[in-house]
Amino acid sequence: MFKPNFKYTHKIVNNLTQISVARELILNSPLIPKWEVTLRREAIIRSAHCSTSIEGNRLSLEQVSDLAHGREVMATRKDRQEVLNYLGVLENTEKLAPGKIITENTILNIHKLLTQETLESPSDCGVYRNRYVVVANRLTGEITFRPPSNEYVPSLIRELTEWLNSSEANELDPVLEAGISHYEFVRIHPFVDGNGRTARVLASLILYLRGFDIKQFFCLDDYYDTDRQSYYRALQRVNQETLDLTVWLEYFVEGVNLSITAVKERVIRLSSERLRKTRKGQIALTEKQMRIIEFINKNGKITNKDIREMFRYSSQAAHKEILKLVKLDVINPVGKGRAFSYQIKSS
Repeated sequence: MFKPNFKYTHKIVNNLTQISVARELILNSPLIPKWEVTLRREAIIRSAHCSTSIEGNRLSLEQVSDLAHGREVMATRKDRQEVLNYLGVLENTEKLAPGKIITENTILNIHKLLTQETLESPSDCGVYRNRYVVVANRLTGEITFRPPSNEYVPSLIRELTEWLNSSEANELDPVLEAGISHYEFVRIHPFVDGNGRTARVLASLILYLRGFDIKQFFCLDDYYDTDRQSYYRALQRVNQETLDLTVWLEYFVEGVNLSITAVKERVIRLSSERLRKTRKGQIALTEKQMRIIEFINKNGKITNKDIREMFRYSSQAAHKEILKLVKLDVINPVGKGRAFSYQIKSS
């Protein structure tokens, strides 16, 4: 059976501790259901954009968002289909592993869903590679990695899935389990194309199944996409003789920490005292109203001008948006003249 080789370092342990604290704050925060839907939707859209972008997809984040909302975008058929596939997989994460067990079929199905109608040869979709391949730099052509021969792929994947369902894996922190599986999957490189996307979905699926990201608030892929060279370097720094994953896991765990910290900070901005303790209970706010509340929590107040600039509204439209929140008894006007603004209403 596959047996990962790594050491716990101060960096890994410190990041895991910070992740645990942030996660508890997020999951125990009094988020309004409508906010939860928005956070999940935004995380899925960012993941789809970043993960496909790493592989060369040319759609912008705005275009990916348009596709997610059913709007048409000007793009090649392949770029558009790659994003739609990724969105579809993430939106149906709970259906990827029946019985909450990851098997060979789970992995083959994920690859099929991610690559359908995008590969040069449709017969490569959801099927292990039947030939030897190398990983090369897209720009220089330099070979950066030589995966195992294709004849070993089925047995290596079986060993990985057996480990994922073992007591040893389940005793690990889910972040470490996700990071280990991510690397091992990339190392095996079981498919002709789409290995990176499949590895990242697999890591996210593990976090979901282990109850770490059950609400799918976290986007790890933007961490990789922000500095792709660091991502590739971290993968390549693993010694192929010892397969010591320590350095890779330091990188991976730090990325999870940065991602979850960003979510935590946003949740804190959304969860103001007034909204937590309002006598009316939970208030269902629209996405624009949420942005206004976030702005006030961050800056202490908001003006008509701020709202005009935020949404490119006319003065009249901005005033109407403000009045809705005033009527909900969430904010109230303060000051006079040029100092006139709106703040969260105190209890």
